[in-house]
Amino acid sequence: MKKWILFLIVVSVWGCKDEEQTTLLPAETRMNVSYGADAGQKIDIYLPAGRTTNTKVIVLVHGGGWSGGSRANFNYFIPVLKNEFPDHAIVNMDYRLATATSPGYPKQLEDIELMLTHLESNDYVISDEYAMIGASAGAHLSMLYAYKIDEGIRIKAVASIVGPTDFTDPSYTENPLYAQGLFYLVGPISYQQNTQLYAEVSPRTHVNPQSPPTILFYGGQDVLVPATQGPRLKQRLDESGVTNELNLYPQGGHGDWDSATMLDFQTKLVDFLRQHFQ
Repeated sequence: MKKWILFLIVVSVWGCKDEEQTTLLPAETRMNVSYGADAGQKIDIYLPAGRTTNTKVIVLVHGGGWSGGSRANFNYFIPVLKNEFPDHAIVNMDYRLATATSPGYPKQLEDIELMLTHLESNDYVISDEYAMIGASAGAHLSMLYAYKIDEGIRIKAVASIVGPTDFTDPSYTENPLYAQGLFYLVGPISYQQNTQLYAEVSPRTHVNPQSPPTILFYGGQDVLVPATQGPRLKQRLDESGVTNELNLYPQGGHGDWDSATMLDFQTKLVDFLRQHFQ
């Protein structure tokens, strides 16, 4: 009986310590953190107050045609996410950019994996459950990583803002205007030269029943990503029984939307994450 009472006292004391540690953790921002040796492998980390190892993480992946852009492109969205998800951590990432001699695939997927490993092996006091929000090339990378590499293990939700989904789509393969943009993803290799490679780098190819819930946003007047990309992915997600939502703005371009469209996009994205990533 005395041993049992002593055990309860010890458990109670440790419980109080855990609770005290949780309340003592302040909100913290860590900028320009290296997750790898390359100068392009940097992240900004926004940690909420009172976080625990159950604190979920929202990861932002910028666009720029695989060869440009930076995490600063997503700075405008940080205050929105912090306001709507005050208990979530936010990570805004850079990755190694593609060059004429070093294409984005597969090194940019490797960077996402390396970045997640960094988060899980350091003292951030967060969970290993993530939602990924990507724009353009960053949306492509987010979906490809979630469907092909992770397969729904750590990535619990994905949001694509005008991201390419299927490079075997005739809108890509038969239109040089769209196809030329893939040089920095796969190198100087055409679809006709290597159809298997183009399928391999297409997120749509890797959709399966374990793929995470996905929300899609596209513009009907996009001159960089064909408007067919959203519906093609949705069809595959539906066939696999994956929860998804497609939003097409008929007059919208490549993310350069008017204020009303931007508000609608933000509202729908927030609602989706609240439903599938709380």
